[in-house]
Amino acid sequence: MTAPADAPAPEEIRAALAPVLEGSVRIDDYTRHLYSADASMYAIEPLAVAFPRHAGDIAAIVETAGALGVPVLPRGGGTSLAGQTVGRAVVFDCSRHLDRIVRIDPGSRRAVVQPGVVQDQLNRAAAAHGLVFGPDTSTSDRATLGGMIGNNSAGSHSVLYGSTIDHVERLEVVLSDASRARLEPVALDEARARGRARGGLEGRIYRELPGLLERAAKPDGFPPYWRHSGGYRLDRAWDGTRLDPAKLIVGSEGTLAVVTEAEVRLVERPKARAIAVGHFTSTPAAIAATGDALALNAASVELMDDTILRLSRQRVEYAGLSGILEGEPRALLFVEFFGDDDGEVAARVERLAAAWERGGHGYHTLRALTPGTQAAVRKVRRAGLGLLMASSTGTRRPLAFVEDTAVPPDRLEPYVREFADVLDRHGLHAGFYGHCSVGCLHIRPFVDVREPGQVETMRAVAGEISELVARYGGVNSSEHGDGLARSEFNRRLFGADRYEAMRAVKRLFDPEGRLNPGKVVDAPPMTGNLRDRALPAAVPLATRLAFPAGGMRDAADRCQNIGACRKDATGVMCPSYMATREEEHSTRGRANALVKALSQPDPKAALGDERLHEVLDLCLECKACKSECPLGVDMASLKSEALYHYHAAHGTPLRARAFGSIRRLNRLGALLAPLSNLAGRAGAARAVLDRGLDISRHRPLPAFRRDTLPRWFARRPVPEGPFPRGEVILLADSFTAYTGPGTGRAAVELLERAGWRVRLTGGRACCGRPALSKGLLDRAREQAAAMLDALTPAAAAGVPIAGVEPSCLLTLRDEYAALLPGDDRVGVVSGAARLVQDLLVEAVDDGSLRLDPDAEPAGRRILFHGHCHEKAVTGTASTRALLERIPGADVHELDAGCCGMAGSFGFESEHYDLSMRIGGLRLFPAVAAEPPETLIAATGVSCRQQIEHGCGRAAAHPVELVHRALAPP
Repeated sequence: MTAPADAPAPEEIRAALAPVLEGSVRIDDYTRHLYSADASMYAIEPLAVAFPRHAGDIAAIVETAGALGVPVLPRGGGTSLAGQTVGRAVVFDCSRHLDRIVRIDPGSRRAVVQPGVVQDQLNRAAAAHGLVFGPDTSTSDRATLGGMIGNNSAGSHSVLYGSTIDHVERLEVVLSDASRARLEPVALDEARARGRARGGLEGRIYRELPGLLERAAKPDGFPPYWRHSGGYRLDRAWDGTRLDPAKLIVGSEGTLAVVTEAEVRLVERPKARAIAVGHFTSTPAAIAATGDALALNAASVELMDDTILRLSRQRVEYAGLSGILEGEPRALLFVEFFGDDDGEVAARVERLAAAWERGGHGYHTLRALTPGTQAAVRKVRRAGLGLLMASSTGTRRPLAFVEDTAVPPDRLEPYVREFADVLDRHGLHAGFYGHCSVGCLHIRPFVDVREPGQVETMRAVAGEISELVARYGGVNSSEHGDGLARSEFNRRLFGADRYEAMRAVKRLFDPEGRLNPGKVVDAPPMTGNLRDRALPAAVPLATRLAFPAGGMRDAADRCQNIGACRKDATGVMCPSYMATREEEHSTRGRANALVKALSQPDPKAALGDERLHEVLDLCLECKACKSECPLGVDMASLKSEALYHYHAAHGTPLRARAFGSIRRLNRLGALLAPLSNLAGRAGAARAVLDRGLDISRHRPLPAFRRDTLPRWFARRPVPEGPFPRGEVILLADSFTAYTGPGTGRAAVELLERAGWRVRLTGGRACCGRPALSKGLLDRAREQAAAMLDALTPAAAAGVPIAGVEPSCLLTLRDEYAALLPGDDRVGVVSGAARLVQDLLVEAVDDGSLRLDPDAEPAGRRILFHGHCHEKAVTGTASTRALLERIPGADVHELDAGCCGMAGSFGFESEHYDLSMRIGGLRLFPAVAAEPPETLIAATGVSCRQQIEHGCGRAAAHPVELVHRALAPP
């Protein structure tokens, strides 16, 4: 079931694989650790990790591993919830290189894809033809088609579209003997002919499989409910006249063959959608209302219970939900309708609302008819797993061991009642959410496997639920597969005869048991290889930043591998992963690497490890993970702390000290301007910078300004007022003060016109952000304390502290509590810190600040790119709102991710190419597509530098555009 005890050492495996692969193979401890876990509760360290580039590489991996006598395990996005993609084997990642959409044929509604193609990637390509892949998982932005085929994934609309098995037409595979085969539907005569004509394992399969299936595939022995992804689908591979071996591969979890290419069916993309959100006083009441929705041919019926609702209200990104809900529902039912036009789907929503009212189901129905409202409710509906996982404390987590059962929808209500009784009897609590339309609820009890008796309780509950689901005519796994969590129960669920037939299928396809052994059949106990149980107790580590209870390791171990950081076309997280497609450059990869280091007997020494530093190095500290990661993993803070310990072990590089002191350097540069700007233009001087500080000579340096913001502010005529709004302090950050004073001047003049008396922070005061980013935490703490000294008296008196550079202003709100825990002044100052945009929107709205409809920016199209820290901490709503106050402005906000600059990151020689690659993913193409008359706005100074360098277009701070739109006094 696992690699033999005398398996070759990783070095021997690497030496055998490397010469035969065009791709790569790695055996270092960190890479193997990163691939030891998926999104399940299990962890097993692989023997080696390979990255095949094509089907030939996969065949070479299978052949070489077979010669060495070790198993192989194919893997996609690593989002499996039952432990399918972990094992003591040669794991090979198909997601990095095998990600090509070979072709889409709109006429036949077919697509041919490699296994690493992500579901949303296929849907984006298919959308041009009005098509979509039917099974729509909640992880569609990172789930690969190969993984969906392996697990027979479904999704919220499976009541219409079924599961993945219903959409697979043909598979190209590598068999366990390393031969390659095409698996597709064939008549019995053709199967026999292939069995005679073809040698090796493929010929044997065609010769023996029909008889095996004819004896074993009678439907009476299978679970009566259609929606199941457990066991081998013997019932779908043979209909008495036609053999379809591809259907056996779907849901087989890589245990029968390795998919290298798939032909799948597509469905017509819905022309119109509408959602009804029913409000109920209890979960059973919501489930009881499902029948009315199904009677109206709903495309999906999704449940969210009070546990999930309560958690959503606690998260900033879901705060808008409260504004559209009525009262305090204890459960919601999201019912989606598809149709040909808006009127049709709106009418069906009304018919459902009327049916619920007649039947006494619920107390209110929200009609989500517009794209904006639908997006808001859909975001929360799809967030159930993340919200549950985010509520974890330490190793008490919602675990996926009974979360994928399904029963016929008309039996769901009593089934859920008995399910809840089982949990209550064992003292477990769980959230309930999922697909009422198909009787599938995702129920994850909170368990701490490190507490005495909890593993035994988990095992007992799993056994009772498997018996319960059988009694209700349901299935133990309806869309997430068997893996290590459920394979143990397959003999009981399918019966001894059918189970033995499945074992025979496994032996036929994989005589040596080399393909992902221990899954589906012949499985180990479900309680083996539990990740949290195997994790050693963390050794105490003194840190400069304050982390929540549990310390730095628990902060990293919040990551539960659900892989939201592996998306590649939306949001910000994680920019370096989007560019490299490397697991170690995702937030998940970095968090897992830190867990490994912080679990060592000497974690302080482990943080100085060069390989760990390599894993962390490409983190841009964009902070997107703090908000976009459902678990809120704050990799920016974790990297800063790790850098601190790395410098303690190896010394602080000159470049880190220089960038950490950027305010001092900028002040000096401004004092010596314009002579100081020659260093940025003279070839010899740039060569010195490149050698001495590793600053890329390809990156233009910002020009120091003689007319600095502090100098201009001090020399200008003192405005007479009046200042009805009182006083405001403007944070003169290190960039606005010395290299971009025009933004600061615009902010000062706008604030004064709005009725504020403005004063600047002191010339030497730095917020500490540059030092933080370089791991210079003692310096950052000193700077934070000095800033608190300067700002607390005014903040305590109610004076707002405003800033135009998000990374600096938001450091006051976000990092000071970690730098100076227990300092009461932190709350006072952070509570007063606001982006200038917030104050200006208020002033425009109350008439204090008037904008001219005939001004140059008025009536123009404005393309707006928000700073990563702004998106992560406060959101960009106020900045967008300010731009929209410009008369006639047509504002479009980019979902372009990180610009790639990230402060000093884009200046550093070894990071320059990656910085430009990140910018080139979405930002540069979006800007380049705009006509010359479009105005480009960006809140971050780094973003504006990157846009100008990468696109040759000037970008302005939104405050500058509003200043240009000011009406005459």
